[in-house]
Amino acid sequence: MMNILVTGANGQLGSELKLQAGDYPHCKFFFTDVKELDICNIQDVLTYVRSNDIDLIINCAAYTAVDKAETDIEKARLINVEAVKNLVKACESEKAKLIHVSTDYVYNGEYYKPLSEDMKVSPIGVYGVTKQEGEEVVIKAGIESIVIRTSWLYSSYGNNFVKTMMRLGAERDDLGVIFDQVGTPTYACDLARVILQIMNREGRLDAAGKIYHFSNEGVASWYDFAKEIMDCAGIVCEVRPIKTEDYPTPAQRPHYSVLDKTKIKCDFRIEIPYWKDSLKKCIELMSKR
Repeated sequence: MMNILVTGANGQLGSELKLQAGDYPHCKFFFTDVKELDICNIQDVLTYVRSNDIDLIINCAAYTAVDKAETDIEKARLINVEAVKNLVKACESEKAKLIHVSTDYVYNGEYYKPLSEDMKVSPIGVYGVTKQEGEEVVIKAGIESIVIRTSWLYSSYGNNFVKTMMRLGAERDDLGVIFDQVGTPTYACDLARVILQIMNREGRLDAAGKIYHFSNEGVASWYDFAKEIMDCAGIVCEVRPIKTEDYPTPAQRPHYSVLDKTKIKCDFRIEIPYWKDSLKKCIELMSKR
């Protein structure tokens, strides 16, 4: 029996992991959010990991309010960096492994080709900076661990772009959405499935803290994504393309953040669904609830 701690369990990814955990009866999962475990408190983390004999931590907890992070720097760093240090210390102390989830926002968007794991990172906002610092904590620790960068995450759970577009589309006749930021949407259900497959893989996680990229297949702008959401949901709303400069936000976003997934597909022999197919499944699921 493997004991697995999942942090951030009530978020999009944590909720999807919870839904799929039953497919792994040989594992005992401990799903926690801040009420059950404050990962910002080192003593709480050490006690929890030790008392429950945790073998693996899947860290889904993060400060993800990209714009708010520009003024809430201390809290963003506390959750995205200091809490990661606590999890790493617990792994070191109890010889546990770690799967840590990160983001495409560690890149500045100046590369206009799919981003491989060895390309230079250069975040342009507080959120990206703190997530990159959290990655460094994991990589330099030397514990058995991997970092998985993902992008444009959505799910039938939590708050996300898909739900926002569906709500606004139902309220308005037309909607302006940015067309000059390009990336790939990621269905949290697909990411959860891959994380559990990696968890279940025989052998060791890479001792050096290897980095992998995961998103769905394909490329889209936020405008493309919004149009597809309206089509899949059957919402009649005209989606208009607008430039980034026409929708100013406190935090800068990378103009291009398509992730190259060659490494994760080769190392773990996984197949990744096309983003439109996964979006359709998500919206169909939401319509049944």
